[in-house]
Amino acid sequence: MTAPFARSLLGWKASTKNKLRWPLVPNFADVDNPESMRIAAGVLDALGVPPDEASDVPKDPGAPLELAVRDDLAGTLPVLAGSRDWIVACGQIITKFDQYAHLSEVYELVRGYPELRVTIGTDYLIKPDVTVALNDVSTESWLPPLHAAISCKWTIRSDRVQNIRHECLQMIRHRRGRQPHLVTVTAEPLPSRIASIARGTGEVDAVYHVAFDAMAASVARHANADQKDAWTEVVGQRRLLSYEALAGILASR
Repeated sequence: MTAPFARSLLGWKASTKNKLRWPLVPNFADVDNPESMRIAAGVLDALGVPPDEASDVPKDPGAPLELAVRDDLAGTLPVLAGSRDWIVACGQIITKFDQYAHLSEVYELVRGYPELRVTIGTDYLIKPDVTVALNDVSTESWLPPLHAAISCKWTIRSDRVQNIRHECLQMIRHRRGRQPHLVTVTAEPLPSRIASIARGTGEVDAVYHVAFDAMAASVARHANADQKDAWTEVVGQRRLLSYEALAGILASR
């Protein structure tokens, strides 16, 4: 299964410097990693993207990925669960949701007393890339509860892994009430890098790949043994899922 927006974001781009000396490279591959390039090229082949010319895709797909996820969920969730009043948005701070409304008071205290800023900090004021909330649920704060917080990462690097884990841990620790579904959506082609965020002790509920079936085909055909093992692990443990499953999971929770 493939995200409906995958082919509008995944494609080839010109490259003057990469490990395989290809004139065109996948726009989601690490050009310094031949394995990443080969698997990503296999994904594009499985998606039917022509390899002989640069694709008409965004130069920087990070922000378009966030908007695509937002728009897709905003259109799909009402179809799957029309009895619920869904609010899907980008860039909303978590204090706008019921479980985290109390953090606004904490922030006001910290702002009023600079000495508290050193001790408490403000890293709890998180703005997930995409938020899914329920507007038809009555709460004491009169704010909608946060149903899901989605971190959209075009690719995965070690610093991004730490950032995702930190934000999810903050939302787990500081919530009052039900924990939202904490997930990551990515186009990362290296299974070992996907595993670096998919593994763990529950900071992230699951990782969703925008081209899951194409990845499975490419890993089977092009990946080395280590990458195949990492893919088998995260898929077998249901830590990595197809993006196409995300809306259904959210609608059923």
